[in-house]
Amino acid sequence: MASIYCCKECGANLNLSTAHLFPPDFYFEAGNKDTLSFASIDATKFKLEKEDKIMPFFETVNYWGIQRKRTKIKCTSCGKLVGYVYDDGPPLTDSPGQFHFGPSQVIPRAPRYRFKIKALRITSET
Repeated sequence: MASIYCCKECGANLNLSTAHLFPPDFYFEAGNKDTLSFASIDATKFKLEKEDKIMPFFETVNYWGIQRKRTKIKCTSCGKLVGYVYDDGPPLTDSPGQFHFGPSQVIPRAPRYRFKIKALRITSET
């Protein structure tokens, strides 16, 4: 059974496919709470906006904070924030990694599109 994902603010169909949905028990570094993660999206339905933010975290006088780089996903119809893009998806290569200990963090990883459930209206297609 397929689902239709729409923007809760304006009702625009976001054209997200359930075939590209990650299973709910799939672990990611960023967590899965109240979100849906997709392997790919229709780029015409979204506006991607880079965010470079330094969060204040003062351990010493010379330490400014933690830098967070991520990409916001916004609906093209209304401009509402619906999620973020993370780079902690599966590795882009089938390499077992150095010494066969599994994929390394230096191996380029596929993007994961994480949508907030609160920002989506999900209806089932029958």
